[in-house]
Amino acid sequence: MATMTDTADRSPSSKPHDGLGQPVELPRGGLRHRIRSKPGLGQAYRLGVFVVGLAFIGLGVALAVLPGPLTIPPVLLGLWIWSTEFRFAERLFDSFKDKARDAWSHAKRHPRSSALVTVGGLVAAGVALWAVGRYELVDQARNAAGI
Repeated sequence: MATMTDTADRSPSSKPHDGLGQPVELPRGGLRHRIRSKPGLGQAYRLGVFVVGLAFIGLGVALAVLPGPLTIPPVLLGLWIWSTEFRFAERLFDSFKDKARDAWSHAKRHPRSSALVTVGGLVAAGVALWAVGRYELVDQARNAAGI
């Protein structure tokens, strides 16, 4: 006959899962283990990890309009944050890390062109920001949209 603790230990909701439903082993006694042992707090923690990682990935995507390697560090940081909680992000993080190493080695082999592209992108972004402020493009877009 199974005791109540035996059935509670085997229930799917008592074990932490990654984003795809696979069980995740956590070291006992650690902060994450204590957080994950409380169902509401565990879900809030996972949601917080997801939101923070998404913010960094969003920043990296927003920086993608600039040429050069500026988009890589925030995306890597976001994937690393996600990989602490989600198994799918571990695989993405590993493949993105390989691409980042390739980009870094390319930048080291061609430092002048990489610096020129990066500085040119920053100058172009600065000019775009200046133009938006100078010509009040946001206000003109709001007026055009009727907002």
